[in-house]
Amino acid sequence: MYTRFAKVFYFLSIGLFLFLLLYAYAGLPEFATYASSESGMPKKQVSKEVFFYSAIALFLVYNVLLIVPAKLMEMKLNASLNRLFPVGDVYRDKMLAWMYSFIAVLNLATAVLVFYIYSISNQNGIGSSEYNFFFYLAPVLMLVWVLGLFYLISGKIKQVKSGTILN
Repeated sequence: MYTRFAKVFYFLSIGLFLFLLLYAYAGLPEFATYASSESGMPKKQVSKEVFFYSAIALFLVYNVLLIVPAKLMEMKLNASLNRLFPVGDVYRDKMLAWMYSFIAVLNLATAVLVFYIYSISNQNGIGSSEYNFFFYLAPVLMLVWVLGLFYLISGKIKQVKSGTILN
């Protein structure tokens, strides 16, 4: 049940990232600014094509690296994962939900980063100072998800120690 909601969250985050990346790419000037001085003048810039392809590469790398373990567990392709998280185990569904939702949180954080760079580069639009709340929210969400992982792992360790794991 949790896995379905996490997958929906995951696919919506992919759509949001792609929408914001394409929106930012279309509205960026020739160079994307990722650091500016106190007066608002650009300090560090990169061409908008390099920014676009770097964002796509980052997105693809962490999505592929993090989705593989989830798919291995979900499709029952790894014997050790199947023994640890057998079908019908409560922690199997929770761990799959955590994996998909963590990737979604990373996608949201990357989307926020893309839009933040867009707001720094495009001074005529939204000011970057108006957007700071979302930029600081992303690391907090990641921290909460990592703490959730530790909670799930501790529960699974207790289950394995008590011997109530399904066979």
